[in-house]
Amino acid sequence: MNILFGEAISEDIEQIQVVRTSVKENKLSDPTAVTNEDVEEFIHERCKGWVCEFDGTVVGFSIVDLRENNVWDLFLDPGCEKRGIGQKLQKLMIDWYFSQTETTLWLGTEPGTRAESFYQTSGW
Repeated sequence: MNILFGEAISEDIEQIQVVRTSVKENKLSDPTAVTNEDVEEFIHERCKGWVCEFDGTVVGFSIVDLRENNVWDLFLDPGCEKRGIGQKLQKLMIDWYFSQTETTLWLGTEPGTRAESFYQTSGW
């Protein structure tokens, strides 16, 4: 199993979008609402992002917004859940965020979802 974690780069955006639209919960009501340009701005200007690749394909990503002090996104391909990938992406994101600022970090997610349970289990 060849799993790699690294900083998100422009070349990852198309695969990030595939992951973002493949999720079963917290789906965008309009999949075109988050454009490639939006992702580009978030990973290079507003904040920072990380990806997890499995055999060269992005299967998860996290993005934290340093301007608005929030978790912008953390999503996994549904077939890659329960492998610790989300926890690792979250740790990379949070460790970097708090190396930059002491400002409280916030996030929003739908109540009653697996995402809410994930964040609560993580101490959020």
